[in-house]
Parts: sequence; C-alpha cells; structure tokens
Amino acid sequence: MGWRDFFYFSRGERRGLIVLLCLIALAGIIMLLKSPSSDQEQPTHGDTTSVRRMLPGNTPDGQPGDQTTQSQRQSFSRARPAVSRTHETTGERIKRLTDTRPRYPRSQKLPAGSTLELNTADTTDLQKIPGIGPAFSKRIVKYRNLLGGYADVSQLAEVYGIDEEKYTALAPWFTVDPTRIRKLNVNRLPEDSLRRHPYIDYRQAKLMVRLRRQQGSLTGWHDLMLAEEFTDADRKRLKPYLSFDK
Repeated sequence: MGWRDFFYFSRGERRGLIVLLCLIALAGIIMLLKSPSSDQEQPTHGDTTSVRRMLPGNTPDGQPGDQTTQSQRQSFSRARPAVSRTHETTGERIKRLTDTRPRYPRSQKLPAGSTLELNTADTTDLQKIPGIGPAFSKRIVKYRNLLGGYADVSQLAEVYGIDEEKYTALAPWFTVDPTRIRKLNVNRLPEDSLRRHPYIDYRQAKLMVRLRRQQGSLTGWHDLMLAEEFTDADRKRLKPYLSFDK
C-alpha cells in the first residue's frame, strides 16, 4: 500500500469533508462577530468627568451654565414625551394603523330640563341630547327633510331605529314649531314630487294629478275625501303638509 492510498477519499467522504470545513469556517465567523471590539474601551473615571464637563449646561469648570442653557435643557426634557410612540408595542402600532373606525368628537350633553326645537336643530345640536349619537342625529334630520318638517314630536317614533322605549326617553327633550313646515302645493307639483313624501303613496299622487286635470285645480280636502284612496287617518297625517293654493 503506497502513501497515496492514505489520502484517497471516496466521493461521499469528500462531500462530508467539505461540509465539515464549511461548518468550521461559519462557526469561526460567528465567534468573530460576537466578540467585543478591542477598540471600544469603557470610559475611565477621568473620561467621565471630562464628558460631564462638555455636556450642554456645564461650563468647562464643571459648574452649571447660565440660565439660558438651563431653560433649553428644561425645554428638551418637556419635549421628550412627544416621542412616546417609539415605545409602543408591535400590537399597539398595528391596532393604531389598522383601526379605520370613524373618530367622532364627543359632544357635551344638555342639562336635564332643556329642550330643542325639532325643525331647526342640526346634527350637532341633536347629539347634545342623551341617547342621540351621530347615526340617530343624521336619521332624524334626513326624515325631517323628507317630511318637510315635523308637525308633532310623536313623529320621532317613525324614525328608523327609534323604538317605543327610546322614543319615551327622547320625547321630553323636544318641542315642535309647525310653522316651519314646508308644504306641498298639490296644484303645482308633478306626480313624482308628490310621491316622494313619506305619507303619499303612488295611488294617491296619481289621483291628485288626475283630479286637478279634470277640475282645473283642487280647492280643499273635500275634493280628496270623496276618493277611496284617502282615509280619515291619511287626512289627519297629511293636513299639515298639503297646500291647495292655485
């Protein structure tokens, strides 16, 4: 057996040797990276003193600086809380960035015994009533626009989402001025405009247009009460909203 036979390796052995050498080299690199640098020396007592002397607010003699420097240091310390977001956790940051819920300013509620006039209050005023938030205030105003104005506080119960219990809690907070109602002129408005009112359906709007074409104009409720499309309940609800002016 010659000396060359000692250095002969099969293909599998050569692969294993290469892998072993790579692992050894990698381990050495990791140890070098983790070892502290010899250039980074801890400051001695004397160095600490010199650093303290060079800080803003200290004179070269180690004594506190003038009042202007001290006020700058105080201003800096007061400004530090502004960067508090840098200390938030990953979960808090994700929640802050992904929370898409609308932010509504909190409105101050009215004291007990106060009232609002339903036909002039806007959404901001309505939110001052306990139990009314942004959603209900928008619904109340939207329904008021459809009606042309509220004729009675009881019509709040017709607003979507206001049940009997909620209406009972809200009613004492409101008053109504019926003179602010915008009336519908049945002798001038087209059929589709009449039909937009919540209290007028398709059949009733069509009848009013047909009657005014036949008679020239409608003079009062007696022209409508002869038709089966209008009941006494309809007359009671619609009376504040219809105008028969020519």
